[in-house]
Amino acid sequence: MMDDQEQEQKQEKVEEESLNQSNNEQIQKDSKFKWKGILTAISAGIISSVLTLTAVTQVDGFQNWITDDNETAVQEQTTSNSESAATSASENVQKVNANATSVTDIVDQASKTIVGVVNISKQSNPFSQDTQEQNAGTGSGVIYKVTDNSAYIVTNNHVVEGASEIEVSLHNDKTVNAELVGRDALTDIAVLKIDGDYDIKPMEFGDSDSLKTGEQVIAIGNPLGLELSRTVTQGIISAVDRSISVNTSAGKWDLEVIQTDAAINPGNSGGALINTNGKLVGINSLKISNQNVEGLGFAIPSKKVQSIVDEIMKNGQVERPYLGVKLVNVTEIPSVYMQNQSKDIKEGVIIAGVESNTPAAEAGLKKEDIIVAVDGEKIKDVGDLRKYLYSEHSIGDKVKIEFYRGKEKKEVNLTLTSNNSSDA
Repeated sequence: MMDDQEQEQKQEKVEEESLNQSNNEQIQKDSKFKWKGILTAISAGIISSVLTLTAVTQVDGFQNWITDDNETAVQEQTTSNSESAATSASENVQKVNANATSVTDIVDQASKTIVGVVNISKQSNPFSQDTQEQNAGTGSGVIYKVTDNSAYIVTNNHVVEGASEIEVSLHNDKTVNAELVGRDALTDIAVLKIDGDYDIKPMEFGDSDSLKTGEQVIAIGNPLGLELSRTVTQGIISAVDRSISVNTSAGKWDLEVIQTDAAINPGNSGGALINTNGKLVGINSLKISNQNVEGLGFAIPSKKVQSIVDEIMKNGQVERPYLGVKLVNVTEIPSVYMQNQSKDIKEGVIIAGVESNTPAAEAGLKKEDIIVAVDGEKIKDVGDLRKYLYSEHSIGDKVKIEFYRGKEKKEVNLTLTSNNSSDA
């Protein structure tokens, strides 16, 4: 019995030791799994943190990141990269600031070149035979050229037309008399000269041919008079290559213009339309005024302005092919005066007068002759005739004129000369 009891006690002791050993092994295994999870989480946290600070740092393994030396290295690398990025950004900002031009900068640079133009005309006194000079209107102008003893201004023809005297108001409110160098009614451009020494940087002509719809522009001028001198408005190029039919002192003409929604009002005529580089891309000339219309302003393109200005400076006027006749549209003649003319005439231009010593006079054209074609091109009205002569021919060219004299159709050849009149 004793032997059996001892045997049982030994067996229980063996089983207890076996159980304890198994538990210790399980505890060790669990401990390993726990530490492995903790280390993995720590590793992921550190790697994630480093990638957030700098995306260019390479991670080779967890053990490389838990030493003091490498922790310092990471901090130094991060600081270096941050400083480098900040320096690069600072340099870029400086470059942008150096190249960019704000609206205020453009206006500041351009303001001295914008002038007021006052048209002083002789007016009859209704109570006597005397005449008196009075302000017939104001407009704007742009100084585009400065020499040692004078400055030159471009403005609109309609601003100075009919003036017996022209005054110019400068940016410092000083008023000086201006000389009319020349003007062109059809393109609505005039050039003025003021004498004196002017410390003004003239406005540079820009390239209106490169303008695109939607491009930002600035208009500067004197709307409603000199009290609102050098008013600045901003807008965009609404359209390029527009053609607007206008009535000028030289007759009806299709004016080539730029359309803009920058505010242009009476008094802005002759003022500057400027691009974002501060260059002159147009001379503000007209707007469509209607209670149902907004933002329809028009400017003469700088390329056209520059060519007209150059010709005025050279010749005092724009020289164009010239016939030497006064013309009226057939459609404007009362039917009673057309009874002796051919019933085939539906359109054309009737000669209201022939100037002596001109191509028309030398060719034998007479008053009441009706021109219906030039070089085989049908002529509908005066505008048609001018457009064909000015765009298709030069001074010295020979042309064939087809016309009716009464009910008989005739033709004559003549050589175009330089214009010295406001008509064709």
